[in-house]
Formats: sequence, C-alpha cells, structure tokens
Amino acid sequence: ATRLLKGPLPLEQVLQYSIEISDALDKAHRKGVTHRDIKPGNVMLTKSGTKLLDFGLAKLKQAAIPAAMPVSQMPTMSQNPTIEGTLLGTLQYMAPEQVEGKVDEIDGRTDIFAFGALVYEMATGKKAFEGKTNASVMSKIMQVDPPPMSSLQPVTPPALDRVVKKCLAKDPERRWQAASDVCDELKWIAEGGSQAGMSWAATTAKPAMKGWQRA
Repeated sequence: ATRLLKGPLPLEQVLQYSIEISDALDKAHRKGVTHRDIKPGNVMLTKSGTKLLDFGLAKLKQAAIPAAMPVSQMPTMSQNPTIEGTLLGTLQYMAPEQVEGKVDEIDGRTDIFAFGALVYEMATGKKAFEGKTNASVMSKIMQVDPPPMSSLQPVTPPALDRVVKKCLAKDPERRWQAASDVCDELKWIAEGGSQAGMSWAATTAKPAMKGWQRA
C-alpha cells in the first residue's frame, strides 16, 4: 500500500508479485482457507518476494464499521462471518457477493476477484472501483467494469488485461475458478506470452478491448 502511493509498478514487478500472491492464494485455497480480505495493505514486499498477510477474516470475528465512514478511512469490515447479510472484507476490493452479504457464496473465487482489483491497482496506480461514497463504490462493484488497464497504461499486455478482466467478472461462475489457473496464466505471460500479446495488439487493438465498459 505504501509503495502504491508512488504510482504504478513496472510491468516486471507486477507480474512477479502477482505470480507470488496467486501462488500463496492457491496454497491457502487447497487447505480450505479463503482469505476474504486481499488488498495492498495485506501484502508485504520483502527481499525474498511478497508475503500475503492477515488471514484474520478467515478465522476471527471483527467489529462492524459504521456505514457512514468515508471510503478512504475504511479498514477491514466484518460482523459475524456466519450471518447472511454481513460485510466481510475491505470495500474497494470486495466481490459482488461480499457487497450483497451473501456469506454462503463466498469462496476462493471471491479472493480471485479481490486479487484482480489488486493487480489492476499495481499495474495502473488506480483503484478498479472508486467513488465518493460507500454506496457509489458498491454500485460500481455490482454494475460497472473498470476501464481496461491498457487505457491507463498502454504498455499493459492484452493477455494481462484479459487475466484481470476475468478475475473481476461480476458472476463467480465467469471468473477463474482456481488461483492455480490464474498463476499459470501469469507465468505464461511472464515467460514471453506477453510479447506475443503485444504483437497481436498492434494489429487488433479494438477487439482486445471489446466487452469493457468505462466507469
């Protein structure tokens, strides 16, 4: 979170950190643990790589935050993790099922949505979902696709745009179904798939952006 105050990360770092975080998520999911609060503040950058922190929401109950508090001041939000209609996570990284308080529908794909929002922010320096009020942020999460990352950072490989777009699908069934699949795709991009994607984008830029809606 502190690093992102300086702006977007270089593509090489975006891919490296994204691979490491998605791998950590895969390991957690394989053990039956859903993080439920993926965000920049829960990722630590170290000399040996990234560390995914704070699995508190997966295990602990935390006090609810007043709905009137400004988005910029919002910490983790939760009530009882077993009660339908509660909010679990940090608003700007919540999946639609979290916003709606559908506790029974929260699973690994919920983490994948938040992961997509995190990668979007690392690559562009902008949050995928922003608004002046909690309600406006929730509305965007539920109804609006963010602008493609390539519209904010032209050097973004179309393949990475595609990965993040699928992470941010409103319907969990349309997202990546496993963090391991996301990790494999990111490794492919890092190993040269991104260069193929850039060549393809040079001749088919419009199709690469098809399906996105501007906020």
